[in-house]
Amino acid sequence: MPKMKTKKSAAKRFKRTANGGFKSGNSFTSHRFHGKTKKQRRQLRGLSMMDKSNVSRYKKMVPAK
Repeated sequence: MPKMKTKKSAAKRFKRTANGGFKSGNSFTSHRFHGKTKKQRRQLRGLSMMDKSNVSRYKKMVPAK
């Protein structure tokens, strides 16, 4: 059997946690911050955990990590 190849675009966007979850950057962070509250802007910084409904799909994209 050939090896599973990692989708490089996914590997650059998502980080795998030790327990098998995924962290990713937040959406809505590129522009138009004047329409968002300070609380929203603060909470959009950094990475956040990915929803459980998407994890199985991303495990296939990043199999080796």
